[in-house]
Amino acid sequence: MRRRLGRLLADVGPLRDSPLYCGLFAGQTVSAMGTQITAIALAYQVYALTRSTFDVGLLGVAVLVPLVLVGLLGGSLVDAVDRRRLVLITSSVMATSSVLLAVQAFTGAARVWPLYLLAALTGGASALDQPARSTFIPRLLGTEQVAAASALGQLSMNLSLTGGPLLGGLLIAGPGLGWAYSVDAVSFAAALAAVVRLPAMRPDGASVRPGLRATAEGLAWVRRHPVVMMTFLVDIDAMVFGMPRALFPAMAATRYGGGGTTLGLLSAAPAVAAVLSGPLSRVGRQGRGVLVSVAVWGAAIAGFGLTRSLGAGLGFLAVAGAADMVSGVFRSTILLTAAPDELRGRLQGVFFVVVAGGPRLGDVELGSAASLVGLGPAACSAWPASPRSPWPSPPSRGTTPRPRPVRRSATSPPGCWSSWPRPRPSRGVLEVEHQDERLVHAPQLVDVQ
Repeated sequence: MRRRLGRLLADVGPLRDSPLYCGLFAGQTVSAMGTQITAIALAYQVYALTRSTFDVGLLGVAVLVPLVLVGLLGGSLVDAVDRRRLVLITSSVMATSSVLLAVQAFTGAARVWPLYLLAALTGGASALDQPARSTFIPRLLGTEQVAAASALGQLSMNLSLTGGPLLGGLLIAGPGLGWAYSVDAVSFAAALAAVVRLPAMRPDGASVRPGLRATAEGLAWVRRHPVVMMTFLVDIDAMVFGMPRALFPAMAATRYGGGGTTLGLLSAAPAVAAVLSGPLSRVGRQGRGVLVSVAVWGAAIAGFGLTRSLGAGLGFLAVAGAADMVSGVFRSTILLTAAPDELRGRLQGVFFVVVAGGPRLGDVELGSAASLVGLGPAACSAWPASPRSPWPSPPSRGTTPRPRPVRRSATSPPGCWSSWPRPRPSRGVLEVEHQDERLVHAPQLVDVQ
């Protein structure tokens, strides 16, 4: 029994074998938790100021533009300089942004545009920081431990996605927004301390001149490797059409009648299965695993959009988060093991743009959809995104059957399959639902001073 449980839990071999990687893992986990506190605080503050899901979705635009520009072009910079020094600079910039957010919250400067501006600054810095950090893993560990390290990376991210929103919700409901931003600023000290201990991390091979030509070389490499291309396409498809994060503040306030604590629960639920990642490092058919996990993700998010029970909604989000963790581990492992070191910065830049940019586009798409059709139909529109398969099927002994098309009935809500059960509303229910979900009132949501 004990041995079987150990096989289910995350493989901690990389933490035992490399003290430097262990410190990096711990520092990144603490810092990522602070980042999630700021993410939930930003969404809460924008919604409290505007009472608009569309304005919350615009946070995604503010982050997306610098993230895409810096992520694509900055990848060539990661392949040209000492990556350790670059991470020290970018982490310091993000810590400064969190300090400024805390200042505006403590001083009561209740304006939206500084929030968008500081979110954009953090997004641009993270577009250099995360690709550079990812290149440390193959240098600190052997190739045979990359899959285990990718699973630990997902564990770190999901621990932050669980603890960060919960702690953020408690801080918002208790001391206030200023303290939430302050905790994030302090958390960067752990990440900086871990990176300072690392040796110089200059890329292997000939030096690269940063610019468009170097970026084009990285994109050309991706086009020549269809399996790597698949990892990018599938994540864009799932995250743009299936990440209802921008709807969480409104759903917490109107559908579930809660405040900061409910928002924290919704934001944390997708990450609860992160600890059960042990078997992932032993899976060989990783391409097929990505395909299955994305289908499960879409079905679970559709279920979340259809239910009005908080407990059931949290359960659907937990299933979706487990599927996303599986997909993330496999995609990261494929890229880290396939890419040469001299291209890792550029390829990780593209990967980060896809992973971080997709949810931001989803924020805009779902925030706009919720303003037009309501929260439920907007959230369940994730389901059609999951079954499409625009990438080559993984090699197998037989043929992989294509999914059968499913007909939609005339009464199905926009974006939902008719096969999903939907209770028939009684007279007058739809009118009340649209009043709630168009945010006529927001119970238990405190004003920001």
